[in-house]
Amino acid sequence: MAKLVECVPNFSEGNNKEVIDALGQAISRTPGCVLLDVDAGASTNRTVYTFVGSPEAVVEGALSAARVAGQLIDMSRHKGEHPRMGALDVCPFVPVMNVSMEECVTCAHIFGQRLAEELGVPVYLYGAAAREESRKALPSIRAGEYEALPEKLAKPEWAPDFGPPTFVPRWGATVTGARTFLIAYNINLLCTKELAHRIALNIREQGRGPNQPGRLKKVQGIGWYLEEENIAQVSTNLLDFETTPLHAVYEEVCQDAEALNLPVVGSQLVGLVPKKAMLNAAEYYIKKEKLFILEEEQKIRLVVSRLGLDSLSPFHPRERIIEYLVEAGEVDGGLVSKPLGTFVRAVGGRSAAPGGGSVSAAAGALGAALGCMVGLMSYGKRQFEDLDPIMRKLIPSFHQAMDELVAMVDADSRAFSSYMEAMKLPKSTPEERERRTAAMQQGLKTAVRVPYALAEKVSGLWPALKELTQHCNLACKSDLQVGAKMLEAAVFGAYFNVMINLKDITDEKFKLVMSQKVSGLLEEAKQGAALVLALLEKRVA
Repeated sequence: MAKLVECVPNFSEGNNKEVIDALGQAISRTPGCVLLDVDAGASTNRTVYTFVGSPEAVVEGALSAARVAGQLIDMSRHKGEHPRMGALDVCPFVPVMNVSMEECVTCAHIFGQRLAEELGVPVYLYGAAAREESRKALPSIRAGEYEALPEKLAKPEWAPDFGPPTFVPRWGATVTGARTFLIAYNINLLCTKELAHRIALNIREQGRGPNQPGRLKKVQGIGWYLEEENIAQVSTNLLDFETTPLHAVYEEVCQDAEALNLPVVGSQLVGLVPKKAMLNAAEYYIKKEKLFILEEEQKIRLVVSRLGLDSLSPFHPRERIIEYLVEAGEVDGGLVSKPLGTFVRAVGGRSAAPGGGSVSAAAGALGAALGCMVGLMSYGKRQFEDLDPIMRKLIPSFHQAMDELVAMVDADSRAFSSYMEAMKLPKSTPEERERRTAAMQQGLKTAVRVPYALAEKVSGLWPALKELTQHCNLACKSDLQVGAKMLEAAVFGAYFNVMINLKDITDEKFKLVMSQKVSGLLEEAKQGAALVLALLEKRVA
């Protein structure tokens, strides 16, 4: 069975949608990686990404996102409620399926070393990957945060595990490691940041220090305020939900809040959660309230209700419980992992997604695949041995594009879904309407960028396709003709999807730039396909 590792990088940017999207795209476009969740916080100014893949794939995915962060995030300007010390603040690797903790430790070591070498930044190891006992706990490494790094790095005892012991202002430092499944869980209160932190000190294992430990084992906690929601939160990390389950944290916070006459108004799960954690909470409330519930779906619904998990945003179990995502085949590539007939029927269903964008990506992938096939049919045979150097140069570009375009089949569907989710946001008050409008605009921009990226990817294939046309095995002539038209059709589809989403975008500069760019790519595709067909017609055996 396939090995599956979860990677949960936390980046220090929670407001700039373009940066948040760029980091997510870097992950989702990495072969073998499936991005499952993106959780951005405005007040914390932090975004948590959850993705899965093979051990090798998740390391590459994390590095791809880190490279983008190195270009787009400047820590010298960063402010936020969440403790942090780097642009990529923390990057844990978690065993999910058929993978040992030791393999995840290896992932962390490889990632840390390559990150330090490529970006020239200090990297620390924590958790199961730590080389020193004093560095096992993340809060110990992050003490003093970004602002303390210049002084901290100068001390021999704080020399990083990888990279230089020098302060890099734009980046800061990164912590990577391996751990068991961590649940990030926040309880909402109508109170001040200080009162929320007071409760956090009461319940977290560390408490107020060695002489005043807190009540809950394997729990980290802090109090902060979410300006965008106008509430305070007791923000916790459950390091072992079997030792201290979700409901125990919620009930303990409720107990302290009641003693202080503070209202608890629901809670929030950040990222994904194991199904067992939800079912454990369900059994607690079933026993406590003497309920009779047999169906798993209803048990999950009970927990969502009792913990108020949908108080800030809708909680969709099929999107938030990791086992459901695995069972649904999302970890194998979403739509593209399904049989062709299933994909076709999904397109033909009474739903806006998957639609023309996903079909365009599929057409592009097939066009690139035909180019790859023609290259391989013209390579490694004695009668074509003089073509080997040319085919070795050309085939990789088609093979890479094929994989990247396949990934865009799901990327387009996800992009449109984000816009549809924005449309469902509440619009009862002026503030809600403003928030909904902003989210819809960002959703539309994402829905534009994905097909534009498709057209751009195809654009890079025309020179290689032209050269392949001039040299390939003519027995594959019709295959290359079909491939050229499929690639052209993909760009046509991308063009139409860009233009239909541009019409509702209010950012006139964005509209003008994207319209001009995609129109140029369409014209290039028309000319490229026509040239390939003309060259093929001229060639004789």
